[in-house]
Amino acid sequence: MNETIPSATPSASRGSFHIPVLFGLVIALVVANVALFVWLDNLKRETALMRETLLAEVAKVRETHTLSSASSRQRLDELRAELEAARAQAASVAGQAKKDALRHAEEIARQLKEEQLRQQAQVSSQINEVKEAAVAANTKIADVASDVGNVRHEVAATKSELEKTIAELKSVRGDLGVQSGLIATNSKELAALKALGDRNYYEFNLTKTKTHQKVGNVMVKLTKTDVKKNKYTIELIADDKKVEKKDKNINEPVQFYVAGARQPYELVVNEVRKDQIVGYLAAPKVTVARN
Repeated sequence: MNETIPSATPSASRGSFHIPVLFGLVIALVVANVALFVWLDNLKRETALMRETLLAEVAKVRETHTLSSASSRQRLDELRAELEAARAQAASVAGQAKKDALRHAEEIARQLKEEQLRQQAQVSSQINEVKEAAVAANTKIADVASDVGNVRHEVAATKSELEKTIAELKSVRGDLGVQSGLIATNSKELAALKALGDRNYYEFNLTKTKTHQKVGNVMVKLTKTDVKKNKYTIELIADDKKVEKKDKNINEPVQFYVAGARQPYELVVNEVRKDQIVGYLAAPKVTVARN
């Protein structure tokens, strides 16, 4: 049985591979920055809206205070007029009438003082409400600024970790003798490959069965595993053609061509268990139309 599916097998040079990888990384970073910019813009809008609401509340409190002050001034004027009238009456009469007038004047003076104290307490309460609202708004703004700083720190840390992981990835020769793309040996490295976006990646967890199982656009059947030697044997079906890949090692790129793809598909098994394999299929994104 043939080891590969008949098709054109152009060799991919290292130089032409690294350019799309770097280009894909730049696109991913640009997308992340655009998302951060949109999020920050929304935060600025919410902060501006909150400030406008606070200013409206302050204006409302001032208007209420103005009306209340006008009413209070009118009441004070009335009480002062009554006080002056009572004092004038007390000065013009004598005896008991003078005592009654003085008592009435003292009562009015007491009411005047109570009214002044009430108004002072009301104004003080309104001022405290405005101060509390201002403190709450400043606290919210500070929280938003802190959240923005945390997001920026997380983005920077994620970017640094991604760059470090990508730098640790390796490219090896596959079983067809073609230099492979970057190979992931664990889930963290596979996530970094997906972030690059150079290929389509399909994770799988296959058990030994009598029928083929679909992985991407390829059918795969596990026929044998050797846990001690970390080897396995599979049978692939692509373009209605069947090929056996026998005694392959973990993290070894198992390569095969599919019609329309300029680069080979690469199947990588990261873990061999009893009658079970775990790994991923890397498929080229660029294809050509069939003749």
